[in-house]
Amino acid sequence: MLRSAAITAGIQRSPNRAMLRAVGFGDGDFDKPIIGIANGYSTITPCNLGLNALTERAVAAAHAAGAMPQTFGTITVSDGISMGTEGMKYSLVSREVIADSIETACNAQSMDGLLAIGGCDKNMPGAMLAMARMNIPAIFVYGGTIKPGKLGPCDLTVVSAFEAVGQYSGGRIDEAELLAIEKNACPGAGSCGGMFTANTMSSAFEAMGLSLPGSSTMAAEDPEKAESAARSAEVLVKAIAADIRPRDLITREAIENAISVIMAVGGSTNSVLHLLAIARTAGVPLVIDDFETIRQRVPVICDLKPSGRFVTVDLHNAGGIPQVMKLLLDAGLLHGEARTIEGRTLREVLAEVPSAPPADQDVIRPLSDPLYAKGHLAILKGNLATEGAVAKISGIKISSLTGPARVFESEEEALTAILAERIVAGDVVVVRYEGPVGGPGMREMLSPTAAIIGQGLGDAVALITDGRFSGGTYGMVVGHVAPEAAVGGTIALVQEGDSITVNAHQLLIQLNVEEAELERRRAAWIAPEPRYRTGVLGKYARLVSSSSIGAVTDQG
Repeated sequence: MLRSAAITAGIQRSPNRAMLRAVGFGDGDFDKPIIGIANGYSTITPCNLGLNALTERAVAAAHAAGAMPQTFGTITVSDGISMGTEGMKYSLVSREVIADSIETACNAQSMDGLLAIGGCDKNMPGAMLAMARMNIPAIFVYGGTIKPGKLGPCDLTVVSAFEAVGQYSGGRIDEAELLAIEKNACPGAGSCGGMFTANTMSSAFEAMGLSLPGSSTMAAEDPEKAESAARSAEVLVKAIAADIRPRDLITREAIENAISVIMAVGGSTNSVLHLLAIARTAGVPLVIDDFETIRQRVPVICDLKPSGRFVTVDLHNAGGIPQVMKLLLDAGLLHGEARTIEGRTLREVLAEVPSAPPADQDVIRPLSDPLYAKGHLAILKGNLATEGAVAKISGIKISSLTGPARVFESEEEALTAILAERIVAGDVVVVRYEGPVGGPGMREMLSPTAAIIGQGLGDAVALITDGRFSGGTYGMVVGHVAPEAAVGGTIALVQEGDSITVNAHQLLIQLNVEEAELERRRAAWIAPEPRYRTGVLGKYARLVSSSSIGAVTDQG
């Protein structure tokens, strides 16, 4: 029975029906499923700029398929605009706000299904958390990737602009070139164009069967993106009739498939945080060490930015995520019987996909010739991160570094030192009190990491933090250090000049200080006053969990 039947049934519900008549229901519409279409449209970011057009196509298709679509809005935060500012503290918070708003709208109005349309990084995990909570038939429509900017022969992304700041401060480019990169990096609508967080999570959702095949790598401005939105609405109406629900699809096997695809494409460190949160909400057992287990068996086979050469539209033209998944499936690295929102198994979805990537491209490599023999997202542990930390190790030339700690209590302090060239080869930059509680909000560190890359120190300096990294970050960086500084984690005890070892092959992040000295420092440590006590940041800091379990706010 439809959830909306309680609203649309009989004479005793006449006030409810009167309200629905005011928004367009006629006599024949009250027995149709009501679909909520959550629209993340916003002009604040190119990622979400084109979502209204997709919403209109989805509404028309849902009507034609026999449903009653009802649209409502949800928020977005532009990470690229807020990066490096106090505003970035709201980015991860927005994941929870999006989830809460979608859950509230759909459950308050007893909607029978959900079609969520989003673009920027937190839109996707936010929508997925809501889907897992409500467990009504649902599908996600990705707004699409931006096309690459051009400057001469070079493809540009937004990360190019961040790195250009470091290049300029280090005297490697002049102001005219800096401005040229700024003007050309983002040519139109769509989410950041490399395998950064948005494209990573869209790929993960396709692998989990909650978005249509091939839809996760489409360009926002291409006609096929709107066609995909319409087709998604049609599929959702059928899923409601067949009673296919998110928790039928968000299984352990589906999440393992998503992690395998993320490893294969060289995806964002943020995927660890988001998939842990989604799994927990869906009631699927998943721990941070599971990412390391899968990393050991799945190679990186896609040569994509930030550490590679190509952008997501290149991946799409080479066969997209279906081609990547077919290679993994043939190698026994995917669970082919996992179901999709279309009612088919993953094996059935991939049946017609070629078993070899196209010969006329270099984006997708065969498994026999991978970029890296193992996945790129390593889970490091040691006395600096007893609950774990996440490192992206693709594209680095050195896998271990032991050096003196350069300690900073915020991202701003670290960036100032980097731009002033006070960081030298061999240093280990420590940025703390930027975790979920301490930030609050676990800011991304793209500004300092891009500045390090821009100054040519990417292979000579390590940076560790209890905050996060942008999907555009690469180099010897370790984030999500847990426990975080604000709750007394060992990272809070590091002093300037202490020896720290980061070793990707040994999966080690170690503060080389005697345990007795650490105990002395721990006894003397005093928790800092919260940076925010009121408002959404104050509330978030009081509720949020450790990053090692997804930084969720509804722990139960």
